[in-house]
Amino acid sequence: VVFDFLGKDSIRYYNEVPVEKRVFKNLQLFMDNKSPGDDLFDRLNTAVMNKHLNELMEGLTAKVFRTYNASFTLQQQLEKLTNADDSISEKILSYNRANRAVAILCNHQRAVPKGHEKSMEKLKEKIADKKQTIKESERGVKDAHKDAKRGSVKEKQIYDKKKKQLEKLREQLAKLEIEETNRDENKTIALGTSKLNYLDPRISVAWCKKYDVPIEKIYNKTQR
Repeated sequence: VVFDFLGKDSIRYYNEVPVEKRVFKNLQLFMDNKSPGDDLFDRLNTAVMNKHLNELMEGLTAKVFRTYNASFTLQQQLEKLTNADDSISEKILSYNRANRAVAILCNHQRAVPKGHEKSMEKLKEKIADKKQTIKESERGVKDAHKDAKRGSVKEKQIYDKKKKQLEKLREQLAKLEIEETNRDENKTIALGTSKLNYLDPRISVAWCKKYDVPIEKIYNKTQR
């Protein structure tokens, strides 16, 4: 069965789903005597759906099911994607990827932001500049290493200082490259919608504590 329609904010939803024969036949019956643009499930509304779900399990509603499904998906993805040895930036990338899986599940899509292309160009320029700075720093470290071999205490201190500066520059480059990946992967996904409305926050808090990620990296001051 192919689902192809305009969803919220006129964003196209397209999905091909394998279904049981009975489901396929029922869908064909629902389409009888209907014109393009008519509701497929014209006799179904939220009240009817929730009444049926409550008969299956007391307190179960469409919203409860959606929250459970989203939270379960997040938990699974976090366990699969998170590496304890990763840097904070890499862990946040893993969190956003887990959250993205939830957003796709819940169809929280959006149009590419107007300023996305321009901001990506600026970010690429920053990355290119940082790489050039690293090259220059590497040459400086190499020269300082040669000088340090002479045995002078001062020259050894200069070498250590330049080596630390190079390490810091490499960390900064890694952060910028992760940010580039993050922005590009999420340009058409509204991560905030799922994170704030459909996920149990206890999962995110527990993940932060387990992997030593500051909670403010996931929830800003207003959200906390």
